[in-house]
Order: sequence, then structure tokens, then C-alpha cells
Amino acid sequence: MTEDQKNQPNNDSQGDLGRRDFVALSVAAGVAVSASSASAAALDLVETDVEIKTPDGTCDAAFIRPKTGSYPGVIIWPDAFGLRPSMRNMAKRIAAEGYSVVVPNPYYRDSKSPHYMDASGVNMQTDLPKLRPMMGKLSAPGAAEKDAVALVEFLDSQKEVNKSKKIGTQGYCMGGPLVVRTAATVPDRIGAGGSFHGGGLVSNQPTSPHLLAPKIKAQMYFGIASNDDKSQPDAKDKLKEAFPAAGIEVYGSLHGWCVPDMPAGPAGPIYNKADAEIAWGHLVALYKAGLA
Repeated sequence: MTEDQKNQPNNDSQGDLGRRDFVALSVAAGVAVSASSASAAALDLVETDVEIKTPDGTCDAAFIRPKTGSYPGVIIWPDAFGLRPSMRNMAKRIAAEGYSVVVPNPYYRDSKSPHYMDASGVNMQTDLPKLRPMMGKLSAPGAAEKDAVALVEFLDSQKEVNKSKKIGTQGYCMGGPLVVRTAATVPDRIGAGGSFHGGGLVSNQPTSPHLLAPKIKAQMYFGIASNDDKSQPDAKDKLKEAFPAAGIEVYGSLHGWCVPDMPAGPAGPIYNKADAEIAWGHLVALYKAGLA
């Protein structure tokens, strides 16, 4: 379960107000979620592999949406192991709620996906050094911003996307900062952003993602892993200062808890289904409220 309350400073009245607003938002949206769950579950989905032109090349991606109708668009930013079946399954699940979803290959500058079919067997010591150069290209100045514009333009060009509605974006691990950069780059189109065990959201560098808050119009949610909070306990406070109206929660689970095929850590499995479902409920509520 979450450790949200005991991680909140008593003197942070602005942050508390933002949290109360988000809880009220989630409860109200939860009514709509419950009311629509039966019809959402009945939606037939279509999955297509697509190619999206960007200033840096051609990004291969998965585009998953209901078979008929047009819906708000969603961008899913994968974790370090990229576009693979587990990320496609997440896309299918949110698409079934009534969204048209694109999941890019974040490493298209190097090669096409998938780089992994199942990340549960990854050897972190040997595989991460291979991934870091590709991650570096994505984190280069302007790279994520160019990708964000291209992905939004792709969604807005699809007949299955309702362009009168805002776009949502969610990200995991390295995808968390990409959610923030996307929301800041295309503020008039992004209506909601959810970061789950996002890494590098707060730093002392002038390029820190949290400093982009003044550019963002979207409703935001940050789910923080317990070990991330332990290693950087002031990050949540800086996020609260930057995003006073956001939902910000510290979970009892470890970094990566939302992703089913996350490799096990030294203490055992990292994926935590119970907390992953709590986080998913917040995401659905966020989208129901923010993608109007």
C-alpha cells in the first residue's frame, strides 16, 4: 500500500491543498470510471505497427485503439527496456478504457524494436551498459521534445483520435521525465500526464524536468517508488513546490513496481500487482478528468 500520508510534511499547506484537490478529482472521476467500465471492456481493439517521421529519422511504434469511433489520444513512454509486449499490453488496457494509444520505440535512432521481448530475464549489470548510449541519445538536448511534437502530430492525423479532446501521456522509469517534457513541449494539447517510478525528475541542473512546470497546463500525477524516495527524499518536496495541484504519492513498492516484466532485484520481485493496480486506478481517474 502507499505511504503517502506519512511522507507528507505537516507545514506544506499548498502541497496538501493540491493533494486534496487531486483526491477529490480522483473520487469524482472514479464514478465515471465505474459507469463506463462495462462498455470499455466490450470495446474491440485494433493494433497496428506504424512508422512516424521525426526530425531525427523514422520512429517505429505501436498504435492501439478501439475498432470503431474516435477517442482521446494517449502517448505511453516506455521504461529503459523499450517497446515490447508488456508495454503493448499496457496500451491495450488503457485503449480498452476508450483511448487511441501510441507507444513509440524510444531507441529508434539506433534500431527498430523490440530490443527485448521479455525484460524479466535481463541481466542489469551486462544489459544496462548497452542501453546507456541509446538512452543518451534520447536525453540529448531537444531530442525528446522533437519526438513529443512528432507523436502529437501523428495522433492528431488519425481518424481514430478525437482532436477536440486533450491528449494524455504516461511514462515508466525513464519515461517519467519524458511525460514532463512532452507536457511542457505541447502544453495546449497535453491535458494529463502520469509519471510512475520516474527517474531523474528532480536534479540540481538547469535542465531538470521539474523546472518545466511553469510551461505545463496538464493535470499531473507522480507515483514515487519507496527506494527512490529514500535515496532522494527532497525530490517529492520539490515536485510539490513545482506542481502544487498535482497528485504526488510515495508508494511502499520499489522502483519499477508497475511493470509486469520488470527484472527482479536483489531482494526478489519488483513488480507489485496490488500497488500497480492502485497506480492504474489513479491513471484512469486522471485521464477521465483531464482529457476533456
